[in-house]
Amino acid sequence: MPRPRIRRRIRGKPEATYFKPAGIRMIDLEESVLDINEFEAIRLVDFEGIEQEQAGKSMEISQPTLSRLLKSARRKISEAIVKGKAIKIEKEG
Repeated sequence: MPRPRIRRRIRGKPEATYFKPAGIRMIDLEESVLDINEFEAIRLVDFEGIEQEQAGKSMEISQPTLSRLLKSARRKISEAIVKGKAIKIEKEG
């Protein structure tokens, strides 16, 4: 049985939750889905320029966990750019 997931502190909310390449119809697009934790990790480290250790403390997670979130988010974003996919940001349910 897996451990229960710990709630993470999310302070930044996305202004938009969907991005798509111009000139491609929605029906023809595949999606790369970022969860809100990946969004927050990207926002803190790449947009705000905060060091990973401090960003982890801000989200109340360890630096290695933050690093895994960043790696996953960056892979999804780069795949969307390279393959022309839409990016959807999903909020926790």
